[in-house]
Amino acid sequence: MNKRGFFITGTDTGVGKTWVTTHWLWHLRQAGIDAVGMKPVECGGREDGMAIHAAGGPGVSLDEVNPVSLPEPLAPAAIEGAPLLDLDSIRAGFEELAARYDLVAVEGAGGWVVPIDRDRTMADLAVALGLPVIVVAANRLGVLNHTLLTVRAIEASGLECRAVFLNDLDEATKPGDLSRDSNARVLRDHLPGIPVIERDPAALLDLI
Repeated sequence: MNKRGFFITGTDTGVGKTWVTTHWLWHLRQAGIDAVGMKPVECGGREDGMAIHAAGGPGVSLDEVNPVSLPEPLAPAAIEGAPLLDLDSIRAGFEELAARYDLVAVEGAGGWVVPIDRDRTMADLAVALGLPVIVVAANRLGVLNHTLLTVRAIEASGLECRAVFLNDLDEATKPGDLSRDSNARVLRDHLPGIPVIERDPAALLDLI
């Protein structure tokens, strides 16, 4: 079993990263794996951090799960006066959790290259942690381009993309989107060796 964790990123904001992270944590714990979540940076409140905190194991504080909470729902680089993110401190917090739990599911903010300041992006945080990556993508028209670009960027950063999770979050509002039936097949053709998982976070247990 991977004794450290995974980094969960998205092709964009609002694609269901927290839904996938919290449900996967539940399945991990049901399977007897002492897993905990971490949302190092959250912008626009602490709703996701609180959900991840509630889904993880006991004995961890909200500040450990979500050490950086910024009030504005903007990329950190766009927030005037936002403190410079200390990646060494975030990495130290991750290492403390990894020493106490079997697995840490770390959820990024927004997409892979969301700017966190003038010079760095969310990818720099992921590289600092050095974890394999799970990409969450909304199963809708446009997901092929967004997902392939994200996976290529992950690989260019020197990290391993371990899975793509196609999330059907728009199913009720856009029932006429014909791409839903072919997106997974096309992604599997273009990403050989990377599992493309649909609908059920329990399937992510196969990565352990």
